[in-house]
Amino acid sequence: MREIVFDTETTGFDPTSGDRIVEIGAVELLNHLPTGRTYQEYINPERAMPEGAFQVHGLGDDFLKDKPVFAKIAQGFLDFVGDATLVAHNAAFDFKFVNAELGWLNLAPIPWERAIDTLEIARKRFPGSPASLDALCRRFGVDTTARTLHGALLDSEILAEVYLELIGGRQPDFGLAGNAAKTGVDAVDTWRPRPRQTPLASLLSEKETAAHAEFVEKLGDDSVWKKLV
Repeated sequence: MREIVFDTETTGFDPTSGDRIVEIGAVELLNHLPTGRTYQEYINPERAMPEGAFQVHGLGDDFLKDKPVFAKIAQGFLDFVGDATLVAHNAAFDFKFVNAELGWLNLAPIPWERAIDTLEIARKRFPGSPASLDALCRRFGVDTTARTLHGALLDSEILAEVYLELIGGRQPDFGLAGNAAKTGVDAVDTWRPRPRQTPLASLLSEKETAAHAEFVEKLGDDSVWKKLV
């Protein structure tokens, strides 16, 4: 199972009022394990950066002016994502911006059915408790010392750790996914019990074995024991 944990940084809160994406970061998971593949692009929003947004992520006009516009990176992002499930914190926000950018390029939107929202998961697991990414990092002991400002790739890497904790710990499938990641096969789906090459030794004594055989003989030829053995 392939999942992409992703995050965006933007110029504001509403693409319908002219706000744009200025950074996309993403991390690939395969069977709930990081593969090491990541994606990151800074994007020229073709507009001035509001001071409030700059204070959040520190991406200013001078830094972004020579970066590619979204039209130049859109296909690369879609290629990286492929048909994977997309994991985001407050996914409605990120999907809103990504699909707005895709729509302006006359590209198909990413269906909401492919979204997993870690904010929604956290609220269901811990009702009444803070569910921000920072609060979840504190709850699960995820290291955020490298995070002084918001950054899409760094936040994606942090969110990947939080997501795995939310769904049951960093090894939610007890290591089966690790074997799958190495072989390219979903071990959870394909594993089947097989006969032992060497049968286990009997724990019965000779006396117990003889007593059991005598008991079965008394049951007659139609007994279940004789049909199964």
